Amino acid sequence: MGNRFQVKDVRDRFAAGAQYIGGRSQAGTSGRTHTVVDPATGEDVLTYELAGTADVDAAVAAARDALPGWAGATPGERSEAMHRFAGVLAERAEEFAQAESLQCGKPIKLTREFDVPGTVDNTAFFAGAARHLQGQSAGEYSGDHTSYVRREPIGVVGSIAPWNYPLQMAAWKVLPAIAAGNTIVLKPAELTPLTSLMFARAATDAGIPDGVVNIVTGAGREAGEHLVGHPDVAMTSFTGSTAVGKRVAEIATATVKRLHLELGGKAPFVVFDDADLGAAVHGAVAGALINTGQDCTAATRAYVQRPLYDAFVEQVGDLMASVRLGDPFEESTDLGPLISHAQRDRVAAFVDRARAYATVVTGGVAPHNDGAYYRPTLITGAAQDSEIVQAEIFGPVLVVLPFDSDEEGIRLANDTPYGLAASAWTRDVYRAGLATRAIKAGCVWVNDHIPIISEMPHGGYKASGFGKDMSTYSFEEYTQVKHVMYDNTAVARKDWHRTIFGDR
Repeated sequence: MGNRFQVKDVRDRFAAGAQYIGGRSQAGTSGRTHTVVDPATGEDVLTYELAGTADVDAAVAAARDALPGWAGATPGERSEAMHRFAGVLAERAEEFAQAESLQCGKPIKLTREFDVPGTVDNTAFFAGAARHLQGQSAGEYSGDHTSYVRREPIGVVGSIAPWNYPLQMAAWKVLPAIAAGNTIVLKPAELTPLTSLMFARAATDAGIPDGVVNIVTGAGREAGEHLVGHPDVAMTSFTGSTAVGKRVAEIATATVKRLHLELGGKAPFVVFDDADLGAAVHGAVAGALINTGQDCTAATRAYVQRPLYDAFVEQVGDLMASVRLGDPFEESTDLGPLISHAQRDRVAAFVDRARAYATVVTGGVAPHNDGAYYRPTLITGAAQDSEIVQAEIFGPVLVVLPFDSDEEGIRLANDTPYGLAASAWTRDVYRAGLATRAIKAGCVWVNDHIPIISEMPHGGYKASGFGKDMSTYSFEEYTQVKHVMYDNTAVARKDWHRTIFGDR
């Protein structure tokens, strides 16, 4: 057993409440409570008061008040503060890893080696990006004027993050926003607020001014919708399901906000007949089961060219059967629980309905324990238009289908409403090139699936949304582009004035 983050420690740490507004923790005022539950054991971890609309108003006011000072700081000053922020996060890495495992059920080796170091690296990246608010070079494009482009902060950003990667999603929302000089109010998921609150406290402890980073933890229909529709919020960034994203867009559009949506996914995993079979098998299992499949880029649909199909199914089934479920705090545990029993039951219902038209090769059962566990599941024999192939399941389930021609494989890969991520497995550079050009997704991996890096953008096509997280592409989305033009002639009566009055 690892050195488990104690529930008593959590309750002591968040005794003041699960809202973080203007640099201090406080309780919500909605009159309702929510309980964070350890999905591995079913144990209650923390009961807290949810945010109401008054808390959202207070957080937005704090962000608005902090905006002039933070936006007016030099890029170097913001960069220095964010470098200190990265240092504080690195010092507290083990606390973050344990808190994330406790609230999400993630294996501790995943939080220690993926979630937390990725967040520290992302913070360091945006600390550097803060010094590069660059516009187009100055020039005399009209002949009589000098033009240049400024990039300025948008204002107060209101963001909503999901429960599957609470720490990383908090970072992806907060970091580009504040690096560009904005202030932010973030609403994490009610299920998993702990590390978002710890993240905001670390920002304060690093010297980032009060009000720059605020957290409101409340229900989506009350706190979330009020935040998105708030007249003092200039931009909304949302990560979550496509269905909820449509509602967010509807509210944001009514107030003409800048909008960034990172929505659902149903990532194809295309294996051509010249692929390294062992690499593809290992990649499929890892790509399908990361975070217990609760990842919008997880490999969910494997299309395998017919010569490799039978061997791929057999080997993936064997490898999935060897995956170790257990206590997330045991370093030998490979797969933790789903986020809740409700999510576990939702995944199980998808699989149970698929039994009527497909074959469950391995898995498809929930262990008999108190946690929200579900065994890695491999399904074959489903039709392309079936629910199990088309719908986002968000669990440890991989469906494998065969294809014949390269063109068919690409067509099947594109045959869903989503377009967030995909991968192609081949030794042929021309096949790889075709796949990267033809698959309609925001990220296409070749001979790998899942790795992300701070320097490269993450975001989707089609029903997977628009806008980018991470990278300088994300940074630019949190800025206003302003054209500045100077007259160079000192002539009072310009030649073009005759089109309005008088003669030449």
